[in-house]
Amino acid sequence: MIPFLDLKAQYRSIKDEIDQAVLNTLASSQYVLGSEVSTFEEEFAEYCGAAYGIAVNSGTSALHLALLAAEVGPGDEVITVSNTFVATVAAIDYCGAAPVFVDVEPDTLNMNPHLVEEAITERTRAILPVHLHGHPADLDPILEIARRHDLRVIEDACQAHGAEYKDRRVGGIGDLGCFSFYPGKNLGACGEGGMVVTQNEDFARKIRMLRDWGQEKKYHHKLKGYNYRMDGIQGAILRVKLRHLDGWTTARREVARRYNEQLVGLNLTLPIEKPWAKAVYHVYAVRILARDALHNYLNEQGVQTGIHYPIPVHLQTAYASLDFPENSFPISESSSRYLLSLPLYPELSQSKVSDICNYIHNFHQEADEE
Repeated sequence: MIPFLDLKAQYRSIKDEIDQAVLNTLASSQYVLGSEVSTFEEEFAEYCGAAYGIAVNSGTSALHLALLAAEVGPGDEVITVSNTFVATVAAIDYCGAAPVFVDVEPDTLNMNPHLVEEAITERTRAILPVHLHGHPADLDPILEIARRHDLRVIEDACQAHGAEYKDRRVGGIGDLGCFSFYPGKNLGACGEGGMVVTQNEDFARKIRMLRDWGQEKKYHHKLKGYNYRMDGIQGAILRVKLRHLDGWTTARREVARRYNEQLVGLNLTLPIEKPWAKAVYHVYAVRILARDALHNYLNEQGVQTGIHYPIPVHLQTAYASLDFPENSFPISESSSRYLLSLPLYPELSQSKVSDICNYIHNFHQEADEE
């Protein structure tokens, strides 16, 4: 069996460091926030090229608080994309605002900047691009549009830890950047976690209060806030893992390179990397018309694959009230039918990559013979 993701292999590779970090936190009894979390905030913000980092309990909470810091509220609109995990849109809904979708570019499947300006109305407050699968969205034209219209840009970088746009790490480029540390992420906690990074001191101060019941200091509640704090143990674990992130990214990129090399020439579309981008391959997703057949075939060979995301958010039952009919966003909708994510993690061996690619070649050969 070749798993889609192998978190046990990652843990084994740094077991002694993780175990000691957890034991140190237990000994300190700093279970919520605390020194490990505050130090991780500083280290991760610096990693992203941002001045401030505010750790929270999930990527969803990061998005929610970033939107609130940008003063998104009831009656407002936020421009985003539909081919994303539902949390991107849920966070907008939490604020009482409405998502306004634009379609994506056909190659990266990220927000198409050429469609953004025509989606702006007098109610628009922010633009929320998603760095899908760990490939950066094209931020410069989005930022330029935002400047002209006095809008905030909030990066959904929940899949893009360490990804680079024109030699700058994502997250610290827009007004606010949001990250998830869900266990399966490139930088994953042993539980839930998230962070907002920003260059803006006022945003940072507001988010710090909002995550902790709106307190400026204990029992002094300046804002109506939330219980979105990060656990001390997760902060300690993430500090350890951050030291390994660049090495893991290099390994992920090497796996992606081998896939690209061994799958070329087949009747499928491989993920691309723009000249101005450094992708981190949170997901390696190919596009193939016979997606479900290949998914089933690989499963029969003992290869686990993933499907991200089979139904765009605007077509989800939970968001039917948004009233977007089918074919509203044709690229987002067509890609959702044809994307198949192959196993990719730093510990995936060269031989297993070759096995997976051989199975895919065999699938195509058998299909041609039918």
